Amino acid sequence: MSSTKKNLVINSLHTKDKGFFMSRKEIKIGGFGGQGVILSGYIIGRAAAIYDAKHATMIQAFGPEARGSACSAQVIVSPEAIAYPYITTPEIMIVMSQEAYTKFSPELASGGTLITEEELVQPHNLRKDIKHFSIPATRIAEELGKRMVINIVMMGFMTAVTGIVESDSMRKAVTASVPKGTEELNLNAFNRGFEYGVKIKAGLN
Repeated sequence: MSSTKKNLVINSLHTKDKGFFMSRKEIKIGGFGGQGVILSGYIIGRAAAIYDAKHATMIQAFGPEARGSACSAQVIVSPEAIAYPYITTPEIMIVMSQEAYTKFSPELASGGTLITEEELVQPHNLRKDIKHFSIPATRIAEELGKRMVINIVMMGFMTAVTGIVESDSMRKAVTASVPKGTEELNLNAFNRGFEYGVKIKAGLN
């Protein structure tokens, strides 16, 4: 059975207002249904296009079983309008399951950044032409009392290690995208992931 795909295109009309000159970046997020993979892609796109004055597109794909099966979100962030919303060679890849790592990691561009959930993904034959960062997002989410915020922890970590979108823009997008009443929990999850990423980056410098 073929996978189901749904497209979301968000284009900001004010890119030049901030004088932002980042080149187009392709991002792929992989995991299994129920991990918040699609919400993660939506948050990145929303942060970039609505709060960071860039353009963004997102394409999501589910396996035939949906929850529990492999799924992915493909996001493009660009300073210019995006005519073609499909990614070709992602520069940033975020994976939250072993299946996603096995299936998607060969697609990562040379020189790209791979971000993994430390306890759910065991990278094998890790390529030498990429940068790899990992975080125990599940453990951090459990410390916060809700394992389901693992994806938001990953979003905070991704923001810190890549700088693809401003952290304040991501926080605004998180607040606007999560269910009412969970804003504080999700912001705490984002901040924990972000702080972990800042420490990791500082250790590399």
